[in-house]
Amino acid sequence: MKKIIILGASGSIATLVEKILIDNNEVEMTLLARHPERIADDIRNDSRVKIVVGDVVKDYGTLVQAIKGQDVVYANLYGANLGKQGQSVVKAMNEAKVKRIVWISANGIYGEVPGKYGQWNQMMLGDTLTAYAAGAKAVEQSKLDYTIIRPAWFSDEDTISYELTQKGQQFKGTEVSRISVASYISSLLLDSDQVIKQSIGINKPNTDGSKPSFY
Repeated sequence: MKKIIILGASGSIATLVEKILIDNNEVEMTLLARHPERIADDIRNDSRVKIVVGDVVKDYGTLVQAIKGQDVVYANLYGANLGKQGQSVVKAMNEAKVKRIVWISANGIYGEVPGKYGQWNQMMLGDTLTAYAAGAKAVEQSKLDYTIIRPAWFSDEDTISYELTQKGQQFKGTEVSRISVASYISSLLLDSDQVIKQSIGINKPNTDGSKPSFY
């Protein structure tokens, strides 16, 4: 059995990842969320799923216990205190002796988004982008086996189509479907020996422009 814990398990990408992973009979999931009622009933009630109610900063002891024995951590976290959340998760993983983490962030945390879209992205995200950068920094400066994911703006398009960029490369595109990001994250969780200590940008091909098509 592959043991996967999802932090922030009621988020929009996390819930899609859960739907993908539940179809794999070799996966056991621990879902940590402040609002577990937002997780789909069929996921929540599955025999291979354990629900933990908690906040990764305020409920540190709960976090450590939940991470113990896991093979991989997927952090789908959000908030003004993402830097503190990142530090708390890193500390808890070290204490629980778990090394592998997939951490979702945002495009633009390194100033890697060019031109008018980069300016628009900075304007729209503002302090949120600063928080995402602080969270990613906490993970990157750790000794963990991390993969940071930097998505473009999310669309609800029901197709999987994406391309990837590395840290240090200019970001491509302006948007990406949620299901594309969920599909890529799921592939990393199921084959967690790949893309270690890398920060990956993800976007839909041929979506360059000054802002996403839905704005």
